[in-house]
Amino acid sequence: MANWIILPLEERFPRPASVEGFDGIIVLGGAVDTIVTGARGDTALTTSGERITITARLASQIPKAVVIHTGGQGFIVASQATEAEGAARLFEEFGIPADRIILEDESRNTWENAVLTKVLVDPQPEQSWLLVTSAYHMPRAMGVFERAGWTGLTAYPVDYRTRGEADRMLGFSGVSKGLRRFDLAFREWIGLVVYRLTGRSASLFPEPKS
Repeated sequence: MANWIILPLEERFPRPASVEGFDGIIVLGGAVDTIVTGARGDTALTTSGERITITARLASQIPKAVVIHTGGQGFIVASQATEAEGAARLFEEFGIPADRIILEDESRNTWENAVLTKVLVDPQPEQSWLLVTSAYHMPRAMGVFERAGWTGLTAYPVDYRTRGEADRMLGFSGVSKGLRRFDLAFREWIGLVVYRLTGRSASLFPEPKS
């Protein structure tokens, strides 16, 4: 069941064949463990760390693109860092110049990611943007950004949890792995429904533009 409900999410948006010519790369928060980062003074990544590492790779492939990280704190804990602080440290260590990095550090959810980043960046109609987030989260993210008024967006999914259709009938060697995958997918489907009902997504199950 876990694979059956996560695969439609992960397979909805394919990666583009080429990444040339994009004006910017927008990466959604969720990759930085803000509590451990704040306590240890160094960036600690979550299981979604590919959002950061693959964004760094894309930045090297598109040297003229700005890199925008959007994500603040989901909740407040003493000495907690922001996701932006942790991401900025890694981006600079990966060799991305500081003048290419834009940080949005107030958003707490996907809707605020889209709205606050749009205010910060003021995207123009002729510009094109890569949107980087976990593959299972990409349908909701694309729907939300489109509803918030973004144009010129292309999905670049990362952090896949399955191999693809080959996993549709695959079982799990341990219950915990299956439950974690089920939990991720179930929350995304609920999020898709809630965001559509509240008018924060362009459609119930967003799809690539033809």
